[in-house]
Amino acid sequence: MTTEKPLRLFFALPCPPALVEAICSWRDSQHFDGRPVAPANLHLTLAFLGGQPAAKLDGLKQLGSHLRADAFMLRLDQLQTIGHGFTCLIPSQVPPPLSQLVEQLHAGLCVHGFALDSRPFLPHVTLSREAQVRPGANPPAFKWSVERFGLFLSENTENGVHYRELENWPLTAPSG
Repeated sequence: MTTEKPLRLFFALPCPPALVEAICSWRDSQHFDGRPVAPANLHLTLAFLGGQPAAKLDGLKQLGSHLRADAFMLRLDQLQTIGHGFTCLIPSQVPPPLSQLVEQLHAGLCVHGFALDSRPFLPHVTLSREAQVRPGANPPAFKWSVERFGLFLSENTENGVHYRELENWPLTAPSG
């Protein structure tokens, strides 16, 4: 009998390439301590699911396809250290469509029996891990036109952790 290794899964907003380039250029000029997050891994987590059996993938993809939210503009304009040394960009204001997307997603995951973190949702893009010193820099306002979200797999590779998008879904253009 083979035991399948659980898949480390999460729903997230993938950073567009131009935004990744702008954020990493600014981050690298600041000389933050800690381990910088690989540019390809920059994202904003909507829900972290942890280790899950592969058999749950189809249900998660089906859930993602049923979520409806408007596309929105996200402004990452504050720097904060959260958890155990995570230097992050956060928005000073959370756009209502982001809150609605997260609420729908979390409600759907709960209905499907997923246990989620009980802490309130804090939208953030992690820039570095294991930071010892809280950065004093004020970031520029990074503007992000959010048009899709996805389901991601976290994989350990010989070059470190890599996040692979398994599926993505568009957000709808706001009416009016």
